[in-house]
Amino acid sequence: MLQQSIRHLYRILRLNSYRQMFGAIQEKSGSLSATEAFSADIINLLGEPTLGQFADTIGISQPNATYKVNNLAAKGYVEKMISESDRREVRLRTAGKFDHYFSESDEKVEAAVQQLKTNYSQEEIETATRVLNALLAELEGA
Repeated sequence: MLQQSIRHLYRILRLNSYRQMFGAIQEKSGSLSATEAFSADIINLLGEPTLGQFADTIGISQPNATYKVNNLAAKGYVEKMISESDRREVRLRTAGKFDHYFSESDEKVEAAVQQLKTNYSQEEIETATRVLNALLAELEGA
């Protein structure tokens, strides 16, 4: 039962994410393809990864990752930051153009959480939060 509920929640969150992502993709010059949108989102989710970390995460070669990142940078969605201590290391971060289209603010989730707070006690919310955090720790460690 718990596993089914978690899978259902995961599906809903994925669908909402895809809706938001594809809604932001414009069919005009300089817009993102679906692959570019996913690549930029992965960079955002990784939180300033190196080029190598990005390549490893999505399972592609570093030259292929460099090509993808250069295209995203040219379109203004990703910035490349060169490390001052090691000029060979390049860190990636999403730029303001990405943040404009892909804000992490999800009004539906915020509204649902507020509704839960009115329907459940503070103790129940804290228990659910501990269980959810334990689940997240397990998934991140996997």
